[in-house]
Amino acid sequence: MAERRKYSKKYCRFCEAKVEFLDYKDPSSYLNSLSERYKIMPRRLTGNCKKHQVMVEQAIKRARHAAIVPYVASRKKVIDNPFADLKK
Repeated sequence: MAERRKYSKKYCRFCEAKVEFLDYKDPSSYLNSLSERYKIMPRRLTGNCKKHQVMVEQAIKRARHAAIVPYVASRKKVIDNPFADLKK
């Protein structure tokens, strides 16, 4: 039989903090759910539960529409820290 993978289960950090609502105007709450190219990271990588992943996606999409978070990073310009220009 195949061996089981030995890794720790990822926990939803929003459930641990008992977050009821994610505000799109506060990018520090959902920045860990974005990759260096500003793509939304999936649940299996972030460890978010289904409920909070939907909230994160909605907050990021609203922030993109309001120009708080960019849609994509420039491929020509190399970025050391993509979140340095965002307010914390």
